[in-house]
Amino acid sequence: MAVILTVRQPWASAIIYAAKDVENRSWTTSHRGRLYIHAGMRLDPEDVLPADVPAERGAIIGYVELVDVVTGSASKWAEPGQYHWLLAEPVALSAPVAARGRLGLWSPHDQTARS
Repeated sequence: MAVILTVRQPWASAIIYAAKDVENRSWTTSHRGRLYIHAGMRLDPEDVLPADVPAERGAIIGYVELVDVVTGSASKWAEPGQYHWLLAEPVALSAPVAARGRLGLWSPHDQTARS
């Protein structure tokens, strides 16, 4: 079953296209393995992407491996006081898949979020 995380832009594209290796969250998860990245509709104003990097919204854009969740990552992307979801091996989908996002971890087959 696919496990999906909704992430605001430009952070979703930074994960898939710009080697963002940590996703900062206020919560942890026991999930490890493939994690699909859904680019949410909301846009943060940060300008962290090169001009040629796609910044789709409202779609699943790729996947990564969720390797671990820690609180002391040395990554430049890690924010103090957050859980650091360690991400590896990003893969962009050949075409974005339109989808509505949800809070928490979710699956297209579930009606509820998971942790």
